Amino acid sequence: MQSSIARPAVLAVAGLIAILPLSMVSCSAAQKAIDCGNTAVKVTGDIADLTKAYDNAGNDSAAAGKALQKLKGDLDQIGKNSKNTDVVKAATDLQKQADKVQQAVDRKEAPDLKPLGDAAGNLTSVCTG
Repeated sequence: MQSSIARPAVLAVAGLIAILPLSMVSCSAAQKAIDCGNTAVKVTGDIADLTKAYDNAGNDSAAAGKALQKLKGDLDQIGKNSKNTDVVKAATDLQKQADKVQQAVDRKEAPDLKPLGDAAGNLTSVCTG
């Protein structure tokens, strides 16, 4: 389960490294690289925290809830602060998946984290595409 979430996050950071030199071409590309860099750093940490909470033997729902709140707050800020519509849409889609995970946690069910990882992968595609 952990690798399905961690991989898109790692790809986001790798994509950022690949896109930074290209970002000097125009202001629009530079702004997108900045948006993606900020997104990658925040989302990678948040998703890693969430994954750790569910990898623990007891599935620490308190830690998961805290990680989800941080992820959702960071995604909200990314959506408000980004000037790139594709980044905003991908962050919104990731927010929807985080909401679904939150609903499962609230019902005391084990959430399916794969769609969250897929949404993070989509954000990676937006940032590197």
